[in-house]
Amino acid sequence: MTKEISTIILAAGASTRMQGTVKQLLAWGKTTLLGNAIEQAKPVSSQVYVVLGANAKHISESMEIKANVVHNPDWKTGMGSSIAIGINEVMRSAEIAQGVLIMLADQPLIDSSFLTELKTNFLDTSSKIVATEYENGLGVPAIFHFSLFEELSGLDQKFGARKMISKYKNDCISIPSMDKALDVDTINDYSYITEKQKVNNENI
Repeated sequence: MTKEISTIILAAGASTRMQGTVKQLLAWGKTTLLGNAIEQAKPVSSQVYVVLGANAKHISESMEIKANVVHNPDWKTGMGSSIAIGINEVMRSAEIAQGVLIMLADQPLIDSSFLTELKTNFLDTSSKIVATEYENGLGVPAIFHFSLFEELSGLDQKFGARKMISKYKNDCISIPSMDKALDVDTINDYSYITEKQKVNNENI
């Protein structure tokens, strides 16, 4: 087992609230939402896995995915199944990572510095989980210790990452999101977050 972490980026959703737009392919900087997630994950990861489902063919043909692509044929059942498929790929690796970072493709303000903070806290403590703190609880991005891999590999639509975090809340530490963990669920969300990033860049 190495002291590195692997990353699973969940990108299997159908973008049902995006008015026909494939969310993963929305422009972000010089790339896409999915491309940005991969770029942010690489500095902290030994391996990056992207789980695709709906629109997998279109996404793969529309952009170069610089990561290991995993297809989830059961994407309609929810994120739990995508996590399980991704974890099974991680477990097939020749060198088992000390932990796995699970993140979403549609949180473009999550950057490598925030992910590095998660990783540093994970490696410096004995906690099984380091999660992101939201106003209404804890969630992803989150890093899970390798001792939880088997359990993660059995997740389904009824039991996902948030429930795992809740189950092990006594062995979990959290990092405040500082408004970085905003999801792109609608076109309005995308416009708002794009403008927020523009303002942030102007203030640097």
